[in-house]
Amino acid sequence: METKNILLYVGKIFSSSVANIRKWEKNEGRSFRIALLYDSRKQKKENEKIPEGVDIVLQCDLSSDKAIQKTILPFQDNFLAITTRDEKNIPYLQKVIPHVPYLRTPTSMSLTWATNKTLMRKRLYFHDKTITPAYTIVYNAEKTTLKKIEEEVGFPLVVKPAGLACSLLVSVCFHKEELEKVLKTTFRKIRTIYKEENGRGEPSVLVEQFMDGEMYSIDAYVDSRGRMSFCPVVHVKTGKSIGFDDFFGYQQITPTLLSKESIEKARCVTEKGIHALGLRNTTAHVELLKTEKGWKIIEIGPRIGGFRDQMYKKSFGINHTMNDILVRIPEKIIVPKKVLGHSATLKFFAKKEGVLTKLTGIKKVQELKSFYHIKTHKKLGDRCLYAKNGGQSVFNIMLFNKERSRLLADIRRLEKFINIETK
Repeated sequence: METKNILLYVGKIFSSSVANIRKWEKNEGRSFRIALLYDSRKQKKENEKIPEGVDIVLQCDLSSDKAIQKTILPFQDNFLAITTRDEKNIPYLQKVIPHVPYLRTPTSMSLTWATNKTLMRKRLYFHDKTITPAYTIVYNAEKTTLKKIEEEVGFPLVVKPAGLACSLLVSVCFHKEELEKVLKTTFRKIRTIYKEENGRGEPSVLVEQFMDGEMYSIDAYVDSRGRMSFCPVVHVKTGKSIGFDDFFGYQQITPTLLSKESIEKARCVTEKGIHALGLRNTTAHVELLKTEKGWKIIEIGPRIGGFRDQMYKKSFGINHTMNDILVRIPEKIIVPKKVLGHSATLKFFAKKEGVLTKLTGIKKVQELKSFYHIKTHKKLGDRCLYAKNGGQSVFNIMLFNKERSRLLADIRRLEKFINIETK
């Protein structure tokens, strides 16, 4: 049998992931081949070009078992691990898993439970109802449905499609009239967006209790027996907290100011949630809310969290990309605890939806001492939408500083420098 040295990414891989793998190879004196398998039916966007350094590029119709088998068969005996980096690509990973039976992977059913919000809520509730909010599932905006929601959930509440990610069509409602309007809009758009964003399962809507509290997230590596190694906690500010009628993750910062006791409680709830979904041989990204009644789970994703590879690398020296691979091989993962500095990522959306007419302050931002990286998604003339309506940020930016106070000062300067105008 030939050497097993191919790391198979399904759907997408980032250039930062390739760089992290190559750095680990150099340090460890080992060599891998990186393979990318993507769906030939999906036209690649400009910002989804295949990164330099990918050794093997495979494409086929990922809805066809025959096509998958034919495409990967020549490399079957060389695969060492399989993973994906984007929640939209989890359904593709599920399709490929049966064709790589001798690799350590999550079960297909656990991936379904972890990507369908309705099934996730049911599993969490039956496992331990104290870690999840009250909820109900709806399929229309009729009067009887509104009554059911009012009786079973109550106001305020959150409306979210069961099989979409990135805060798409997520809204908070404080009264019946607002709920009726949101549900009608959601069901009018839901099938189109499910198709565009590769939504999971039959379109349905989860309505759950709105919880007050501070939002955090944590990534955990889960081995084949459900044992976990935890990454540092990240504090999250949503668009809602800064005045947007939207729930996108505006700011993420690590390390946090949480006490050791509070972090331990967050890990305990995280472990319960991951076990409720039966996840194994994977990295899990868990979003949590710290409320007066304790920690509650918002969502669990069977993947690396957004921006986490860069944030963990800068703040702790963690090679998140390689740990995600090593937990699947499996080999020993390394999670350094020493704090090297403080990092933050921010997503900037236009305050009003419309055509982008002005974007200033970018050059000033790049002169900040904490500036690390920026990725722009919109240019003048592009249409800007909120995340809940299927929109993407105007740009994402990452800052890093050894001192927390200086990082916070530069975040404040950043917010004053940037001016986004739409028409």
